Amino acid sequence: MSLRSPLGRARGLGSAKQGVHHFWVQRVSSAALVPLSLWFVFSVARLHGADYAAVKHWVSAPSVAVALVLFLATLFYHSMLGVQVVIEDYVGHEGARLASLVLSKFVHAILAAASIFAVLKVALG
Repeated sequence: MSLRSPLGRARGLGSAKQGVHHFWVQRVSSAALVPLSLWFVFSVARLHGADYAAVKHWVSAPSVAVALVLFLATLFYHSMLGVQVVIEDYVGHEGARLASLVLSKFVHAILAAASIFAVLKVALG
């Protein structure tokens, strides 16, 4: 028993073959965010009440800087994927959808680059 309509079977039209990839990338990025987020929350909680010099010293550790860059890159990528799904599902007009997708990707890229640059600037002096 097929879930495709007779017209769909006759035309041979079906999936664009990109939905599964998007689904899995979103799941993998969310799975990567679980340990990274836990590490980030517990690390920042330990820094409660620390001064700027202590936080700068913490960020300048190579392992911390790498983990922060991974966390930020994964966070913004996962956010971009989620916003893309919302735009594709709820923006009806094709032109507005395209403009929203381009703007969303641009904003996410700028925010990710600025965040990663800030971490690297503090970590590298």
